[in-house]
Amino acid sequence: MTKKWFRIGIVSVFLLSLALRFWGLERFNTLVFDEVYFAKFGNNYLTHTPFFNAHPPLSQYIIGIGIWIGSHIPFWHDTVNGLTGSLRSPWTYRWINALTGSFIPVVVAAIAYQLSYRRTFAILAGLFTACDGLFLVESRYALNNIYIVIFGLLGHWFLLLALDNQNRRRSFWLVLAGISFGASVGTKWNGLWFLLGAYLIWVTAWVISLIHSFPNPKLGGRRQDSTEVASPRVSAEGGSHEVEGVSQESGVSTYSPLAPLSSSSQTPLQNLTQLNIFQMLFYLGIIPAFIYSIIWIPHLQLDKTYGFIAVHQQILKFHLQLGGNSPNVHPYCAAWYKWPLMTRPMAYYYQTAKSITEPLPVMGPPLPAGAGKVIYDVHAMGNPFLWWFGVAAMLFIIGLLVSQAVIFLVKEKRFSVPATLSVDTWIALYLVINYAANLLPWVKVTRCVFIYHYMCAVVFLFLAIAWFVDQCLRSYYQQLRALGVTITFIILAAFIFWMPIYLGLPLSPHDYKLRMWFNSWI
Repeated sequence: MTKKWFRIGIVSVFLLSLALRFWGLERFNTLVFDEVYFAKFGNNYLTHTPFFNAHPPLSQYIIGIGIWIGSHIPFWHDTVNGLTGSLRSPWTYRWINALTGSFIPVVVAAIAYQLSYRRTFAILAGLFTACDGLFLVESRYALNNIYIVIFGLLGHWFLLLALDNQNRRRSFWLVLAGISFGASVGTKWNGLWFLLGAYLIWVTAWVISLIHSFPNPKLGGRRQDSTEVASPRVSAEGGSHEVEGVSQESGVSTYSPLAPLSSSSQTPLQNLTQLNIFQMLFYLGIIPAFIYSIIWIPHLQLDKTYGFIAVHQQILKFHLQLGGNSPNVHPYCAAWYKWPLMTRPMAYYYQTAKSITEPLPVMGPPLPAGAGKVIYDVHAMGNPFLWWFGVAAMLFIIGLLVSQAVIFLVKEKRFSVPATLSVDTWIALYLVINYAANLLPWVKVTRCVFIYHYMCAVVFLFLAIAWFVDQCLRSYYQQLRALGVTITFIILAAFIFWMPIYLGLPLSPHDYKLRMWFNSWI
């Protein structure tokens, strides 16, 4: 793929995301789901109304800024309500989230490119992210989860850019990474898991480096060296390059990329050991902590009930009192192990009407069963096939890593790793570590949690399935290329099929039931 088509692809992914998020943004003239908190909180900053918030305040600042800007734009005010505490158009408290959410697929694509320098992988990662329902729904309403994701992803992207540069340029990107990670935690505490993933991949790189430093008895005590010739790094420029046996000109691989991973070209992740413990603690420790602390200043100036320490104690107390993962606590409680297979998504909005032309009530229960001929449902549900294929791809990647370790163990007759890891091995380690870092901490959480808490982890599944499809498309074997095309088509078709319940479009009861494949989805 040439640079020109790569840029066209990235712009197209962004425009698709933008259009889907802004289309019909005022459709429901009410507060949808947790807009009853976050839209109100954002407006409270504008009206100087003190309030207690169970999360750090950054996302509410941003929503408040969006409300202020939207209120000064002389259009998109056809419908208004006073549910936020002031007379506002739904567009004013939703548009900034829609704009922010539109950039998430682009950031995911940027991470994929920085991991591999492969343009097809980056385009696929961005496209698949743009075709997810949960991210679409969360971006269309005044909610806070997209901010924890985009700031956490920006932190990882800036870290990768830092590893790809030296000296002052590296320091510049590391500062931005620290700021972004701090902003992620300043949205929700579980933003720490993005930072945890960065530390874990750094520790992994050092462990690999230390293993390499051990003498190999087979080589007379000398350090082990790679006997394979590393292929050249993929250029960021256009043109014909040979990388990992792939002709960039023809786009067809001369090997099967689904075979065990082998040594090959450079990746920024291989530079992780250039960062020492003091740099990590300063750029990815002190700076995030400093950013997190100053984020609180405006809120504590507004609400002087609690100081900095006391407000954190109150937040922790609030979450500990939410109760366990049981339908008795909330009908949509879903423990962490229910997230990957999406067995319990949740409805953010559900309303019925007698006809499409009938205005929807702002408040009140749906019509009695049988009376409503039209259903409006906004379901916080991922693209089922994207999530299921993503789980399969992650398991495949884990299997490749394990098989590679076993093969090398048998070959060397001792615990070791190859002296030079391939780009795809580093990508595999990065995806597995960051997915685990964002999912496994929830194992110990006993309070009621919901499927949207999975957003920070599932984004690494999008990267995993994009990597798998890219490998298929680059394969020498026609069957694997056909598999890659088929997976892509199914993901796109599934997104279109379930789009009405992402956008809250009117459906007949039959069409609604057609999309609720399992009773646990309702």
